[in-house]
Amino acid sequence: MAKKIRVAIADDHSVLRESLAALLENQRDLEVCGAAANGTEALRIVQECHPDVLVLDLFMPEGDGFDVLRTLDRSGARVASVVLTGSENQLDYVQVVRLGARGLVLKGDSPEILFSAIRSVANGELAFKEDIAHQVLNSMAVETRHTQGSFHRLSERERQIAALVARGLKNRDIAQQLTISENTVKRHMQSIFNKTGARDRLELAVFALSELGTLAA
Repeated sequence: MAKKIRVAIADDHSVLRESLAALLENQRDLEVCGAAANGTEALRIVQECHPDVLVLDLFMPEGDGFDVLRTLDRSGARVASVVLTGSENQLDYVQVVRLGARGLVLKGDSPEILFSAIRSVANGELAFKEDIAHQVLNSMAVETRHTQGSFHRLSERERQIAALVARGLKNRDIAQQLTISENTVKRHMQSIFNKTGARDRLELAVFALSELGTLAA
């Protein structure tokens, strides 16, 4: 039996927190290892139960979601985080991504979108709606010019894959579009990370957009 994805929840609204925990527990591949009502509790739960994914509300007492992400980033605890928010502020989206969030789901979205986001970030991928991804990546790429020509070291195939990552495609989608196996995509991805110094798909997407102008229009 496949190992379940361990999820921690942080939200100050008890009804939402408990309902979300019940929904997640009904998914065969997900299990809830802890729930927090504020930022302090969220950090404690991450230390105690070592979740694969943290589902994080932005606006909570005793340390909001921004503070939690900032503390986790500084401590080197790179837990995959999905921000669950009602905010429609693009500046909030950019800030949480800069602080390490790898997924963002709006509270008005369906539960299935949240489930998919949790699975994606647990697998090392990004989970942003296309319009949000474009907004965030374009905002970040404007200020990102420190690749120092590292993309010139990539092969033509690696540049194609990097461009598709910047468009938000997952490995299986990239494999289908380029008519190659998913394992081949993974091997290319590792080579791309080594050559560019990108730590994860988000940094790679920003680098690719900055260097290649992938999403510019």
